[in-house]
Amino acid sequence: MVVSSEKLILTPGQELNLNTPHLLKQKYPKKHDHYRFEDFFQFQPNKGIVTDWNEARNIFATEDFIVGLVEGLEQEVGSASSVVMYSIGYQWGLKDAQFFQQWFQQEYEKNPREMNTLFMLEAWWWPFVTQGWGNWEVDMSEHKNGFMVVNIFDSAVARTLGDVGKPVCHLYAGLFAGFFTDMVKKPLGCIEIQCYAMGETYCKFLVGKQDRIDAASFWHNEGATAKDIEKKLRNGEMLG
Repeated sequence: MVVSSEKLILTPGQELNLNTPHLLKQKYPKKHDHYRFEDFFQFQPNKGIVTDWNEARNIFATEDFIVGLVEGLEQEVGSASSVVMYSIGYQWGLKDAQFFQQWFQQEYEKNPREMNTLFMLEAWWWPFVTQGWGNWEVDMSEHKNGFMVVNIFDSAVARTLGDVGKPVCHLYAGLFAGFFTDMVKKPLGCIEIQCYAMGETYCKFLVGKQDRIDAASFWHNEGATAKDIEKKLRNGEMLG
């Protein structure tokens, strides 16, 4: 879980650098296959700090932390907890898109928007895999219909909460919405239409224009399956 950049801002013009340069990165600055746990993270036990290859500060959270976060929000705001989690994820996605473009430019010496889209997306998500957020699969074949599909395997949230009979990965949905909104410079939304916490084998998200996401949300609340929702969107069905 990334919590901040490597520098804490104290006062205007003053910075406190808490970490030392990543030793492996210093030796191999253009190394791209650095996503082994031992390569990606750098531990500084004398300072109580963990930084990653991209020089962002990280913390490690237990499953109890995730359970406590979700249940605590539900106690405080009830059903609105899903909106809060989505909003947190959305702001995270907006900020991470900026951070991603910075380190991608530094590592590859190219603007990510000028690269092959799928290559760029894999470069973005691989650090998340190493950090424990799960593997993913992106399907952009329905782009012409105003949406794309993201599958997450081994979601940290859904895996922790178990089979609770409803979608729980609102943080992921917000993250995808925020990231893609910044990357395409157009407002996008995201909804989870299939979740491991519903007894499924993996989680499925739709990312797209807000009218598509609103329609998908309505159909999902009416009991439509993930396949039904995708079919409706593919056929151009919309809310009246």
